[in-house]
This record gives sequence, structure tokens and C-alpha cells, in this order.
Amino acid sequence: MKLFVAGLSYKTAPVALREKLAVHASRLRCHGCRLKIAGNLSEVVLLSTCNRVEIYGVSAEANGNLYRLFQKLSTSEVDFTPHLYIKEGAEAVQHLFSVASGLDSMVVGETEITGQVKQAYQAAQAAKLTGRVTNRLFQTTLQVAKEIRTQTGIGRGATSVGSVAVELAERIFDNDLSVKTVMIIGAGKMGEACVRHLAKKGARSVLVSNRSYDRALGLANEFGGRAIRFDECRQAMAEADIVVSSTGSPQTILHRDDVASVMGARRNRPLFLIDIAVPRDIDAEVEHLDNVYLYNVDHLEAIVRENVRQREQELAHCQAIIEKRAAALMARFAPAPENSSARAVPSQPDWALGVGAACLG
Repeated sequence: MKLFVAGLSYKTAPVALREKLAVHASRLRCHGCRLKIAGNLSEVVLLSTCNRVEIYGVSAEANGNLYRLFQKLSTSEVDFTPHLYIKEGAEAVQHLFSVASGLDSMVVGETEITGQVKQAYQAAQAAKLTGRVTNRLFQTTLQVAKEIRTQTGIGRGATSVGSVAVELAERIFDNDLSVKTVMIIGAGKMGEACVRHLAKKGARSVLVSNRSYDRALGLANEFGGRAIRFDECRQAMAEADIVVSSTGSPQTILHRDDVASVMGARRNRPLFLIDIAVPRDIDAEVEHLDNVYLYNVDHLEAIVRENVRQREQELAHCQAIIEKRAAALMARFAPAPENSSARAVPSQPDWALGVGAACLG
């Protein structure tokens, strides 16, 4: 038996490719079932965020079709193979520990990923896609993430993708948002994070639009903003200086013609669009319009690199915790000798020892 992770992330693939594989949270169970059957996997957990799509699985044999599984997640004919990575055994365990702790994130130390890992695990567990190995793996992972939060300073001053988007907005307007109007499209976790940070930065006016008007109204009222009905968001964009879009829509919601129409109503006043959704909310063609400036999640990486340098000294402490906990977990997977006179077992990769034991009895 073999424990593995196969996937791609912002480190190996641009957003234009990642969005072709993105799976909405509501579809994790369904896609997980398909992957389990197609890959002949005994256990599987599918993780999909704006920065990564990863398959954590347990396979009965060396699996040569892992690359093919990613085609099951996409209707595209794109070959994702050059962008994928595969890790096995202890390496896969350490990778998941790093991911869940925010150490492998674009924004090192961010906390949103821990909740996303938990959500992915719970979805797989509810669909009966997990087993002894993945249950123990993910339960330990969440413990490790908490341990790293409490025992290190990696999260001190750490920011989410949403707050980095707000930092970008500040840079655009020379750190002064007090006379600017910002519009948030999508009142989910990302949108809420943006509104919270904008409020702290003193933005003059915040408009909130969401498919659920009640959700938009609640968030807008909490921060003294104004709710906009979703079907009226394009007209309201005429008021905004910056639009941050973070919906969970699988399709583009703002096309070039939509933005061109908005620019006419604005008399061509500059408009800054920050698209932090994956799949992207805004058609990339809009950046060719005069006085329209479009940024996506990949553009935030320069800001992120600056934040990383400030927390690098904590990484060694975090890595030490991860290596110690990974070794302890793999030891729990390892089989105990049947008796003292048992013959020596031939040397095997650590994943072969670990997962095989976990699936026995």
C-alpha cells in the first residue's frame, strides 16, 4: 500500500491553469468519488483552493495513472503533466503538514488554508472516502497546524490573500484609501476579509455585492458600508475606484463588454480591478481597455515575497516540529515485529512500511 499526494500549486502552475482544475467546495464529494474509482484508490481526499489542487490518496500498488486523474477534474484538453508533483510516504506527510500550517502558502503563515484542509477532509469523510490512514493523517495534520500556530511566531503579522489585496489597493493610491470607494463582489470568507481590512485602513466607502443580498446587507451593515444587489453590481461599479472580486462562480462574471460599458459611465476615470477568485471572475481581456488595470492572485506574489522575508526566521522552528511529528506518525504506521525471532524484513521505502501497517487489521 502506498500513501501519496499528487497536485499542482501556484509554485508550479499559473492561475490560468489552476482555474481549469478548481473544484468548488460543494463538489468535493462527487469529484472525490470519481477519483477513487478512476484511480483504483482505497482512500482519497481532494483539496482545492485558489492556490492549489491536490489529491491525497492510498493506493494498493505503484500507480502510474495519477497524472491521468487530473484530466478527470477538468473538461479542458490541456496536459497538466509538466506542472504536477508527486510525493510519497513521509514526504507526503510533511508536505500536508506544511500546507495545513500555511508554510507552503503564497502568504506564508496565513490561516485560511487550515480551515480549507479541514473542510476537504470532512467532505471526504462524509462521503466515506477516507480510511485508517487518511483519518489518522488528517487528524494529526490539524493538530500539527495548531501546534505551529501556538508554539511559533510564523503567523504573527501574517496576512491572508484578502488582506494582501487590500495592501495592493493601498499601494495603488499611495496608502490613502480615505477618499476612495472600494467595491467587494462576493461576500464569502475572502470578501469578508477584504471588508475587515478595508475598514481598518479607513476606506471612505465600501460597497458589498453578493448573490445573496441578505449576506451582502449583513456584511455591509457590520462595517458601515452599502449593500448592492448582485444584478446591479455593474451599474454600481461606476462609483468605485477599486473593485475586488472573490466569488465562487465557475464562470466569468465580468466580461470585457461589461467593463467597457462601466468605463463609459465613469467617463473613462481609472478603474482598478483585483480578481482574487479561482476560477477567475474577470475576463483577462479587460486589461486591454484604456484606464483599466487588472490584477489577479498571481500578481499578489511580489507583495507576498516581502512578507515572507519578515518571517523566515520562524521557518526552521516550524520545520523541526513538522519533521518530528511526521516521524512519529510514520512510526505509528510501521508494523510491530510478530516475535523476537522474526526474520529481518528486506529494506523497503518508508511509505511501504507505513501505509501497509495502517491498512492491516
